[in-house]
Amino acid sequence: MTSLPIHDVLDPLIAALRSHTRAVLQAPPGAGKTTVVPLALHEAGLVTGKILMLEPRRLAARAAAERMAQTLGEPTGKTVGYRVRAESKTSKDTRIEVVTEGILTRMIQSDPELTGIGAVIFDEFHERSLNADFGLALCLEIADALRDDLMLIAMSATLDAAPVAALMGGVPVITSQGRSFPVETRWLDRPVPKTQRLEDATAALVLQAVSETQGGVLVFLPGEGEIRRVQSRLQHAVPDDCTIRPLFGAMPFQDQRAAIQPTTQGRKIVLATSIAETSLTIQDIRVVVDAGRARRARFDPGSGMSRLVTDRVTRAEATQRQGRAGRVAQGICYRLWTKGEDGGLAPFPPAEIEAADLTGLALEMALWGAQPDDLAFLTPPPTGSFEEARNVLRMLGALDAQSRITPHGRKLAAFPLHPRLAHMLVVAGKQAAPVAALLAGRDPLGRGSSSDLALRVAAMRDLRGFTERHPDQVNRAAIATLRDESKRLARLTHDAPAMGLGEMAALAYPDRVGKRRNTTEHRFVLSGGKGAIMDPQDGQGAAPFLVVTDTDGNPREAKIRLAAPLSYREVCDVFADQITWRTTCAWSKRDRQVTARKQECFGALVLTDQIWKDAPQEDVAVAMLAGVRDLGLTLSPAANRFVARVNLVRDAGQDLPDMSPDALMADLENWLLPHIQGIKTAAQWKKFDVLDALKARLDWTQTQTLNQHAPAHFTTPLGRKIPIDYSGEHPGITLRLGELFGQTTHPMVGHTPLRVTLLSPGQKPVQTTMDIPGFWASSYADVRKDMRGRYPKHPWPEDPTQADPTLRAKRRKT
Repeated sequence: MTSLPIHDVLDPLIAALRSHTRAVLQAPPGAGKTTVVPLALHEAGLVTGKILMLEPRRLAARAAAERMAQTLGEPTGKTVGYRVRAESKTSKDTRIEVVTEGILTRMIQSDPELTGIGAVIFDEFHERSLNADFGLALCLEIADALRDDLMLIAMSATLDAAPVAALMGGVPVITSQGRSFPVETRWLDRPVPKTQRLEDATAALVLQAVSETQGGVLVFLPGEGEIRRVQSRLQHAVPDDCTIRPLFGAMPFQDQRAAIQPTTQGRKIVLATSIAETSLTIQDIRVVVDAGRARRARFDPGSGMSRLVTDRVTRAEATQRQGRAGRVAQGICYRLWTKGEDGGLAPFPPAEIEAADLTGLALEMALWGAQPDDLAFLTPPPTGSFEEARNVLRMLGALDAQSRITPHGRKLAAFPLHPRLAHMLVVAGKQAAPVAALLAGRDPLGRGSSSDLALRVAAMRDLRGFTERHPDQVNRAAIATLRDESKRLARLTHDAPAMGLGEMAALAYPDRVGKRRNTTEHRFVLSGGKGAIMDPQDGQGAAPFLVVTDTDGNPREAKIRLAAPLSYREVCDVFADQITWRTTCAWSKRDRQVTARKQECFGALVLTDQIWKDAPQEDVAVAMLAGVRDLGLTLSPAANRFVARVNLVRDAGQDLPDMSPDALMADLENWLLPHIQGIKTAAQWKKFDVLDALKARLDWTQTQTLNQHAPAHFTTPLGRKIPIDYSGEHPGITLRLGELFGQTTHPMVGHTPLRVTLLSPGQKPVQTTMDIPGFWASSYADVRKDMRGRYPKHPWPEDPTQADPTLRAKRRKT
C-alpha cells in the first residue's frame, strides 16, 4: 500500500481508542483518512463487531467503499460494503460498512444498542450536517448508558476540534499533517457585473483556464441547473480534446463514476457541485475554477420545509475547493471574485441545525423519547425553531399535547420524507407518491410557470404529451429524477381510496388551505390565519378554495407560487375531525360526526356563515350513541384489561355485570351516555377511553370483590404498581429483573402464581418464569453472567435473594 500521511498517526489513534474508546482525528484533504482509518482499525483487531463509517453524500460513500475493497483485493460487498438510499452492497462477511448519515438514525431507532456495531466513524464531520450532529448525540448517549465499549471517532479536515473533543468527554485529538502540492490562486481583476449571469461568467473563466493551463479542470457550481447551463455554453467552445463531465448528487452512479475516473485521452472538464469538495479524489485534476457559490439547506417559511438556497461560499469552503487542485500535483485555482471581495467572505458555513427546518429532528427526538437538553448537541437546536417544528407535528397528529409521539407519528418516522409529506403518504397511499416527490424535489417547470400543481403531475405522467402542448417549458432531467423518486416512494406505502390532488396536498399542508376572500379575486385567507395573494393572470385565482404548497414567505400577504384547487366538500372530507359542525344534533354516517346546524369552521376559515345557537349537550350525547353503534366499540389496552378482569371473576361465579361485547353494545344508554358529553366525531371517539365509564358500572361492593379476586396491579418491592395482564392462560406481569432482587417468594394473585417476564436494563426479555425462587437458584447465574457483560454499570449480585431491589445503575466512583 502506498504510504500516506495518515499512516504516521495510526499508532497514536489506535492507542487513544484503546484507552478512551473515543477520539477526534484532524486530517487535511489528501491525508487518506477516509479509506485508511477503517481498514487500520479492522486489521488491528481493535473493534469487536462491525465498523460503521458515515459519509455526508452517497457518491462519497460508494467511492470510499470501493476504494477500500480495491485495497483489499476484494469485490465491494465482502469485507467492505456500503449502504445508501435505495441501494446497498453488503454481505454476511461485511466488517466495514460505509453509509450515508441518515441511515445511522434509522439503525439506532430500530436497535438502540446498535447490536453488532463496534465502532462508528463520523467522516467529514466539519460539514456539520443535521444528521451527523444528531447521530453523534445519539451515539454518545448509547455509549454512556448502554454500550461503554462502543468506539466513536469524529474525523474532519477543517473542524475546530477542541469543542468536539470536549463534547465527546475530553477525548484525545490526533492531528495528521496531510499532503498537498502548491496551488497558485488567480482572482478576477474586477467584480462580475451584476447584469451578467453566473453561467456566462463561469463559462468565460473556464475557457480562460483551459487556454492558460494543462491537465484536468474541476469547476465548482452551486447546482444541477447551473451545471447544465454552463455545459451548454462550453459544449462547442472548448477544444476538441476536452471532455465535459457533469457531477452532482442526483446523477446515475455510472455517470458519477465516469466523472471521477481519469480520461484516457485529452483533457477532462468536470462541472461539479460541492459533492466534489471532500472525500473524493478526482483523478488528473490540476486546475480548479470556483464560481463562488454554494447551495445550502435552509428552512423556508414559504413552503414550510427545507429548501436549497444559493449563497456565497465561505472562506473555509473556498480553501477546501482550492486544495482540490493540489491533490496529485501542483495546481492553479481560478476564483470568480476579486481579491478584495475575498476578505468579505464569512469564515465558516453555519451548522445545518442553526438554519434548517427541524420538524424531522423533532419527530426523531420524540421517537427516541428525548428533549433537546437530554442529548449532547455540539450546537443545540434553536428553541423557537424547535417549538415551531413541534407545532407542525402536533398539527399532523404525530405528537400529542404533551409533545409525546403518537402511533401515527411512529408511522411517519418510518418514511424517508419530511413529516408533512410522510403524513400525506400514510393517509393517501401510493396515489400520493408523485405528489410527494414533486413537493420534496425541484419544480420541473420553474418559477415563471403557472402555479397549478396539476401541470407538474401531468408532466410526470405523460412527458411527451405535455411537451407537445408546452414546448421548452419542462426540465426533462428533473422529471426523470421525480419519476424515479415517485416509484421508490410508492413501494413504501399502500393502496388507499382515490383522492383528488388538492385533497392529497391538503393532508401535507392543513395550515395552507385557502378560501377566496368574498370581494376580491386572487386574494385568499389561509386556515393557519395568514393571507396570500396570487398573480392576477393566474387562472387559479378564481377558485373558491385551494391548498397552497409554496409561497414567497412574505409574513403579511405571501405570494402564491404553487397551489392546487380544492372544493368545499374536499375540505370537509379531509378535515372532518377538525371542522366544528354546528347543526341539528344527529349522527351523520357520511361525515362521520354529530352535526348541529349548518355553520362550520376550519382553522381560521369560516366555511358557512349561519350562526349556531346553543345545542343541549344531552342531545349531542344521544346522537353520538348512534355513532358508536355505527363505528363500533373499541377498547383501550387499559379498558381491555379491566373487562378481562370483570369477565374472569364473573365466570367464577361472582355477581358482576356482563361486559361481553354484545352486552356492552346492547346497554349503551345506561352505562356510556353519562360519560360521552362533548364527543361527536369519529376521530374523537377513536381517542376516547371508555375505562372510567366501565368502572362506573360496578358499585362499591362489586369493586371490592373484583380487586380481591383479580387485582389490577402487583406492587413490587420498590412500591411500584405493575399492571397485571389477565388476557393469557395465566395472569402475568412484566418488570425489570433488578426490581425483584430480595424477593424470596413467587408473586401471587390469591392462590395463583403470576407469569413473570423479567427484563434487562435495555427493556429486553431475559426470562419468563412462574418460580422466582427456582430461577434465583438455577438459571440466574447464567443470566447474571450475560448481563454483567452487557450492562456492567448495573448491579448483578451473586445472591439476589439478599440484595436490595433497584432500577438504577451502580453509583459512580468518586
